[in-house]
Amino acid sequence: MNTLPRIKRIEALPNYRLNIVFDDGREVVYNVSEDIEQIEEFRMLKQIPHLWEQVQVDCSRTCVYWNDRIELPSDTLYEYGVVQYGLDEDTIPHVAEE
Repeated sequence: MNTLPRIKRIEALPNYRLNIVFDDGREVVYNVSEDIEQIEEFRMLKQIPHLWEQVQVDCSRTCVYWNDRIELPSDTLYEYGVVQYGLDEDTIPHVAEE
């Protein structure tokens, strides 16, 4: 059985992008803009002031969420996020870390 990738750190970036670091060291940027356009609940991220910045990691570290209606599983972020190379960890602000 495959286990879901666990999220070590997440950061809400401008333009509805998430920077995610996983336990295995993989670092990706996931663009939520397409989800906002295609999924009705995700439109709240643009409509409700400051909701975007309130992204959190659940206690299992396998999902990010903003409220009880908007969430993204870690395997989606892991698979579809754009892998980042050469980022200096000391320059990345931490929004949520487990």
